[in-house]
Amino acid sequence: MPHLGSSVHLRALAAATLRPRQTPPTDRPPSAERVVIVSASVGAGHDGAATELERRLLAAGLTVDRLDLLDVLPARLGRLVRDGYHRMLVRAPWAYQRIYSSTERAGGGGPLARVLLRSAEERLLRALPADTGAVVSTYPGASRVLGNLRLDGRLTVPVLTYLTDFSVHPLWVADGVDVHLALHAVPAAQARAAGARDVRVCGPVADPRFHPVDARERAAARTRFGLPENAPLALLVAGSWGVGPVRQVARDLRDCGAAVPLVVCGRNGTLADQLRADGIEHVHGWVDDMPGLMHAADVLVQNAGGLTSLEAFAAGLPVASYGCIPGHGLTNAAALDEAGVAAWIRDPAQLKHVLGELIDGPRGLLQREAGLALFAGNPHGPDHSPAIETARVFRTGTGPLAAAPAVRRTTLPAARRLATTTALACAVWAGAVGTAVATTESGPGLMHAIGQSFDLDDLGHAHHVVHAPHGAYAKGHHA
Repeated sequence: MPHLGSSVHLRALAAATLRPRQTPPTDRPPSAERVVIVSASVGAGHDGAATELERRLLAAGLTVDRLDLLDVLPARLGRLVRDGYHRMLVRAPWAYQRIYSSTERAGGGGPLARVLLRSAEERLLRALPADTGAVVSTYPGASRVLGNLRLDGRLTVPVLTYLTDFSVHPLWVADGVDVHLALHAVPAAQARAAGARDVRVCGPVADPRFHPVDARERAAARTRFGLPENAPLALLVAGSWGVGPVRQVARDLRDCGAAVPLVVCGRNGTLADQLRADGIEHVHGWVDDMPGLMHAADVLVQNAGGLTSLEAFAAGLPVASYGCIPGHGLTNAAALDEAGVAAWIRDPAQLKHVLGELIDGPRGLLQREAGLALFAGNPHGPDHSPAIETARVFRTGTGPLAAAPAVRRTTLPAARRLATTTALACAVWAGAVGTAVATTESGPGLMHAIGQSFDLDDLGHAHHVVHAPHGAYAKGHHA
């Protein structure tokens, strides 16, 4: 999930606008038949979950619209947010870890931050069709904007947050959101600890092409991709951007001898070239037939714990977390391990043994069963999938929200808002880009200060921080 402490700051800051405020209808239109899903094109995980949720809601007979929160931002600032986050993960992962950790703790936000956030809220509110009957967020920044709109009474239809990851950063939990939908009891407990009121365990969603296959289909998939017929295969995936210590992990997989590495680099062409130069034989860029690769593989090795892990569970593929990226990569690895659905390999010396257990041992069988149970064994029954629960809330509504605390709104003249927005957006963007090339020892302290100074999300909730233990795999990032 990238829930992006860095882009949360930039996104909220960039959302200021000079358009006049409009007041929406006070009541839900009687003919409202539309669910709007708000995601963000940061990586592919949040959009992937939104796409599958959309497909299932359409099958349930609802009209569905999609909005990208980054597209709502003015002056193409959404692209700057996305690029800045990408650069940070690739070139300065320590900065992302520091920002992620700082935003796990209670953050601050003054009147100016509230003015800027209100501007973001108005832009998103205007983007919602008039006949919207419910809104679902698959991205934490969208949840916060929608939650504030709901608390203020400007948005009068239910708001749901679909928690796409196994670990729940406090940014996911926004006051005003009516219902939080969780994949499993572990993220549900984290959401409640962060202050969420109505949390429902509904399981994950995944494209139906991800499903278990028999030996014949497995052999056909290997033939289709030109893979060895009998050798154990470890599918190494690092998201659509191919970030993290993927090159070192691929070498570790090859050198440990437990499995032949099969690497998907996403859109990172440079990484693909490097791996081929290292002698890694089976390297792919962007792959449309990811279900086929999972059907061909014996184990998935991943570093972020997002949508790819859920797809592997649906395909009956055991999962190992190894060489995790900072922030959500580490917390997801811990949560997946706690839930018993994925092994967290912290030490390269454990790699061969754990992979062997997952490929041929009872540990692999147990994990396959646990992963498949996420889709087939909802504790509340088969009629509580995320799409069905969303449709139920859409049709029946929710109870009344608790009264929102009185907030004094600060209104700035238009010219002053423009000057303030431009200055702060430039400052924060400069800080984000600077992390991509920071090399001095003062760099971490500088980025930490920036993360604290521009913390626009007033969390107000305590949340535990999961750190990599001493001796944990740390190539490519600093925990």
